[in-house]
Amino acid sequence: MLNFSSSVRIYVATAPCNMGKSFRGLTGLVRQRLAEDPLSGHLFCFVNRRKTLMKCLFATPNGMTIYYRKLTRGTFELPHVADGSQKVEVDTATFAMILEGIDLKTAKRRKRFHRQR
Repeated sequence: MLNFSSSVRIYVATAPCNMGKSFRGLTGLVRQRLAEDPLSGHLFCFVNRRKTLMKCLFATPNGMTIYYRKLTRGTFELPHVADGSQKVEVDTATFAMILEGIDLKTAKRRKRFHRQR
């Protein structure tokens, strides 16, 4: 499991992308599609059209890291975005559910205290 500090925001691109992209291609997608800075220290995730592959780009002080996940069965369930946005920000718990293949629509969340950013 990936562990990030509470200051790291996690962005998931809603549109599929080419999984052949590496560091330069993914940083270009972050700048153009998501309108974010790839060196901000946040995590940026992309999936393919069939939603069986996911690449996440993360900048550290020492360089860039790509996390790559391939599902042998099933698909990644992404959050629904009604306004047609190119990205959606998720919390670490939702990101963990996405990675584990949990259906986000049927997952029931209990009320919790959340500090406003």
